[in-house]
Amino acid sequence: MSAGAPDIRRPGAVDAAWLTRALQGAGVDAVVSDFTAKAVGTGQIGDSVRFTLRYARGGDDAPRSVVGKFPSADPDSFNTGVMLGNYHREVMFYRHLADSALIRTPRRLFADVAAETGEFVLLMEDLAPAEPGDQLRGVSLEQAALVIDEAAKLHASHWQDEGLDDLPWVSGSRAAPASQVTPEMVQALWAGFRARYAERLQPDWIEIGERVAGRYGALSGAQPAPRCLTHNDFRPDNMMFATASGGHPVTTLDWQSFAFGVGATDVAYFLAGALSPEVRRANEAALLDRYLAGLKAHGVAGYSEADLARDYGRGGFLLFMTAFFAAMVVKQTPRGDDMFIQMIGGASRHIRDHEALAALG
Repeated sequence: MSAGAPDIRRPGAVDAAWLTRALQGAGVDAVVSDFTAKAVGTGQIGDSVRFTLRYARGGDDAPRSVVGKFPSADPDSFNTGVMLGNYHREVMFYRHLADSALIRTPRRLFADVAAETGEFVLLMEDLAPAEPGDQLRGVSLEQAALVIDEAAKLHASHWQDEGLDDLPWVSGSRAAPASQVTPEMVQALWAGFRARYAERLQPDWIEIGERVAGRYGALSGAQPAPRCLTHNDFRPDNMMFATASGGHPVTTLDWQSFAFGVGATDVAYFLAGALSPEVRRANEAALLDRYLAGLKAHGVAGYSEADLARDYGRGGFLLFMTAFFAAMVVKQTPRGDDMFIQMIGGASRHIRDHEALAALG
């Protein structure tokens, strides 16, 4: 018998009774007697905690541990998550789209959000012994191929699905509220990023940043490409990979930025950020062929190699903008600094390789 739905609370207020209600609401016949909690992950906007559980009563399906995601304890990061709608968007994804998205995501045990305050809770299965990817370390070619397969499944799942346009919590949809990100904000954030990281930026990256910040309107406008369900922060830090001890090959997390957008942008975002430029250049054609074959295998028709080349070539812009935008609106950390510089560098080389600046006019 269910103990009733849990409320929304921060991790410090979670107790055994709350965890019992969450598990029972998800159909797990268990009563939690005690637990330990430990912070996990490297999220910039949300905080994640692993709860290792002990039971007064627990059946075979009672998990040894679960992972909860909560708003960032850092005020600046929290305000960013609320302003951009990230917290609300992620809860809605897990409630309404995760089951149809084809891509492997964690099982949702409980998810709720308070629209008026931005407070939220997302309780999920613990994916261990899989381990999180690392943006700074990158991925192997074998892992990259698995991620490309997942991207194809995600994008095919809602390819040209106009129903997404009617959902106000889907970024980029027709029903979504107007973005609070303005060209003036983008230019100010770039100027701040350029000043903060001046000693670490290469002249070539600065030139691209000036063009990107000055032409944000052209980048944010409609593109002549088929739209689909996209992740929009598709990088190793937001993925879990199998280890020698087990785990699913790859699981994608952090659905705070998903959109009705251009699928090839996710592919470029991932490859430009997760592989060194040399490895990307040597394997890009084969990985793009794999992606296109994956789309076709899942029912997508009429999307050609030329279409993919056009859309993929512009995809590095999102990685570049995400790096300097996020760097200036979330809590600053040494690892974050290194990560954002790595993203800027990878994006810049991708943009140059594909002569994408010409698209800005």
